[in-house]
Amino acid sequence: MRVLVVAAPLLGHVFPLMPLALRLREAGHEVVVATGGEALRVGESGLRVEDVVPSNVRFGPIAVRIMLAHPLVAKREMRGSGRLDFVSRLFGRVGDAMTAPLREFAEGWRPDVVVHEPLAAAGSALGVPSVVHDVSLFDGLELTAAVGARMKAEVRSPTTVLRTAPPSLAEFPGGERVRFVPYSGDGEVPPWLAEPSGKPRILVSRSTAPGPGSGRMMAAVVRAAERVDAEFVLVRPDRTDGLPGNVRAVGWVPIPRVLPFCDGIVHHGGAGTLLGALAAGVPQLVEPGPGDRTVHADAITRRGAGLKAEPREVTPDLLTRLIEDSRLQRAAGEVRAEIASAPSPAEVAERWESWVN
Repeated sequence: MRVLVVAAPLLGHVFPLMPLALRLREAGHEVVVATGGEALRVGESGLRVEDVVPSNVRFGPIAVRIMLAHPLVAKREMRGSGRLDFVSRLFGRVGDAMTAPLREFAEGWRPDVVVHEPLAAAGSALGVPSVVHDVSLFDGLELTAAVGARMKAEVRSPTTVLRTAPPSLAEFPGGERVRFVPYSGDGEVPPWLAEPSGKPRILVSRSTAPGPGSGRMMAAVVRAAERVDAEFVLVRPDRTDGLPGNVRAVGWVPIPRVLPFCDGIVHHGGAGTLLGALAAGVPQLVEPGPGDRTVHADAITRRGAGLKAEPREVTPDLLTRLIEDSRLQRAAGEVRAEIASAPSPAEVAERWESWVN
């Protein structure tokens, strides 16, 4: 069977699709990933990757135009309460730009089924049976419908949806469960980071997508770190000078391979990092913010598997609680077991043909 995997041109959108894509290839299916921009990096996996995003498609200018045209929508989005108003407009325009190149490729390659992440709704506009692959704590069917409603192309209803969210954090009707398996590509892990440090270790990461204030949380953690009995590891920091003695810095590392050696993680609230930490059973401190970040921060707090805080609220006591509060550790472990109980991507791939037909 020929399977076309479609994602918006962002690493955080294509990475969650890769475990299933790779298992489908191992099960004997032909798999092509269609995306663009920085997400083309997934070609390092050995899968064939097609660039279906015109070079003039840039998120920054599109977002600015939407904000100028819809200031109230923009205001709600920046507060993290915009729901789907802004994101549907943004990815609707990206989807319109992807549709023609996608159709051209599909007409030549003739896929049997399309698997796409919710914000790449163009995947359901090809006249081919489609499957939505959830990648966050939002309902993928609702997201696809919202983005599709903004697009010029006709976006048909997907055949079904693969649910990756732990039900105790977000449960939606219909679909098939599949285990969330963290993926962040290849990369070197320093030997000291692939083993316990002798002290509690807190990883501090930030979004792979640029944006205003993206380094504020990391800076706040650095200011408090010296008064916390732990080792801090900054991933891709803006600066490395003047760090306290218990703070180290690294460049790009595959975070899923590092998390087993961490006792906590501080991050921006992106879905991939949040679900990856849950899959590893690691308590997390999440910064609320635009888009899905506030929803994710609230969900992880309600579940008791993590904390949320603005940069100005980060204190040594808060960071100490992240690694010492047994309730956080217990809840994170419960969600890890919940994720592990779902069928793996390999199991889904093995029954793929009987399932999608």
